[in-house]
Amino acid sequence: MSDTTEQRAGGRTSRKRSRRAAGRGKRRGLRIAGLGLAVLVLGGAGAAWWTYRELDSNINSVDINQALGDNRPEKAPTALAATNLLVLGSDSRAGDNAALDAGKVGGARSDTALVVHISADRSRAVAVSIPRDTLVDRPVCTDASGGETGAASRVMFNSVYTTGGSACVVKTVEKMSGVRIDHLMEIDFAGFKELVDELGGVTVDVKEPIRDTKGGFTLDPGTHRLNGTDSLKFVRTRYGYRDGSDLGRIGLQQQFMMALLKEVKQQDLLGSPAKAYRIAQSATKALTTDEELASLTALAEFGREMQGIDPSTMETVMLPVAYDKADPNRVVAAEPQAGALWRALREDASIPESATKSPATAR
Repeated sequence: MSDTTEQRAGGRTSRKRSRRAAGRGKRRGLRIAGLGLAVLVLGGAGAAWWTYRELDSNINSVDINQALGDNRPEKAPTALAATNLLVLGSDSRAGDNAALDAGKVGGARSDTALVVHISADRSRAVAVSIPRDTLVDRPVCTDASGGETGAASRVMFNSVYTTGGSACVVKTVEKMSGVRIDHLMEIDFAGFKELVDELGGVTVDVKEPIRDTKGGFTLDPGTHRLNGTDSLKFVRTRYGYRDGSDLGRIGLQQQFMMALLKEVKQQDLLGSPAKAYRIAQSATKALTTDEELASLTALAEFGREMQGIDPSTMETVMLPVAYDKADPNRVVAAEPQAGALWRALREDASIPESATKSPATAR
């Protein structure tokens, strides 16, 4: 073979390798576990076997199948079917989280809750936020210690986590929606802060001023690069934004989720194994999943299933709610809009615009 032929062959091989590397970079660069606020970056090039074992051990898990039993909405009959993921942001005010909160509130609540629906063809996704102040009927649940919690009517949605843990939140969502929750991801706020800092911050575009004097957080309209601490304040802020209700905060949480996904996608993690490892450490330490996702292998496979979904096109909606007649400081699911929204998810159909109209608008 002549030098010229060898050079051409070498050039073709090099280009093929470059294309394969670029493809791997795209796949490894984004491992979404869908959040307002929930992103998981998995692994780094050349990581050793023991590294993955260490990261695996960081992930906590909840066996929701055992906790919930058989009295649930039917599971999709085929492997390649629509998938529903419940993402929770846990707001424990103990341990590391205590230092992140200006108030002195005991216990723990699911401060953020999203049902992320991934279509059967893996081409689209929609994230449905459930307002924390929504009044719901909590079913009988089994708590972490194996004890039983009684059913209750008209309780605040975010109190369900306090009473029965994440499995009880899954059961409550399934009861109110008729949607089978296939997977659970719970993000701890303290770990969330560390994850954002490892990413080097997240950029948000603020349309309206934030003046949260209670939490000491202020942002003028414009583009801002937020570190981990300010990111937490951004997604938690309530009293200094719009009417001070939870409904305004949901918009900020959805905006931040999109910004965070975009930031992860833009990071050159393939070119920086050390940074990829640090981010994976932060993400896995902050993460609790159902048993089926409680390993890097399972999470990586889940991430691969979502490759066709562009974060910038993910639809974000809020559960349609109306102010409660007996307590105007609380909201209830608005019908028939909420029913139409949940039906669209059950049928893997597009959500009709009428199902996103919420009577409880900012006051």
